[in-house]
Amino acid sequence: MKKTLVMFASAAFFFAACNNSQENQPTQEPAATETTETPATTEAPAGDVATITINGNDAMQFDIHEIKVKEGQTVKLTLHHIGKAPKVAMGHNFVLLAAGVDMAEFAKAAIDAKDNDYIPKNLGKDIIAHTKLIGGGESTEIEFKAPAKGTYDYLCSFPGHSGLMKGKFIVE
Repeated sequence: MKKTLVMFASAAFFFAACNNSQENQPTQEPAATETTETPATTEAPAGDVATITINGNDAMQFDIHEIKVKEGQTVKLTLHHIGKAPKVAMGHNFVLLAAGVDMAEFAKAAIDAKDNDYIPKNLGKDIIAHTKLIGGGESTEIEFKAPAKGTYDYLCSFPGHSGLMKGKFIVE
């Protein structure tokens, strides 16, 4: 009985799929699908608050390499670690450096700041804003005022990450 029912259902599906009549076909074109690709830049909306979301992964990559905001704007930045690796092996943070700070020198100093999420305590004047260090599946958020007009560097200060995990923070 089950075998007969399965064969009958299969035949019904087969004949329904083979029906080429135009009577029951939709006349509209299929809807466009949305892309899930992340843009290379993020521009802040006009107004008082710029909401930025940046993702870091287990391949030591940020999904955004350029962020644009307005001078004096409040920036609400969320960092998501979309990977699975734990913080001790593949931790990520977001560090926005002050104008003129040498990123390579900062990253070198950060290696010795494990106890402070790889944020060197003696280089506080070189940092505009930073998140805490997070591991796979975690998120963190910070809020700060955008600095004066100019182009600033941002990076992940976990040892070895700044070579790939970096970008430009442009204030217009």
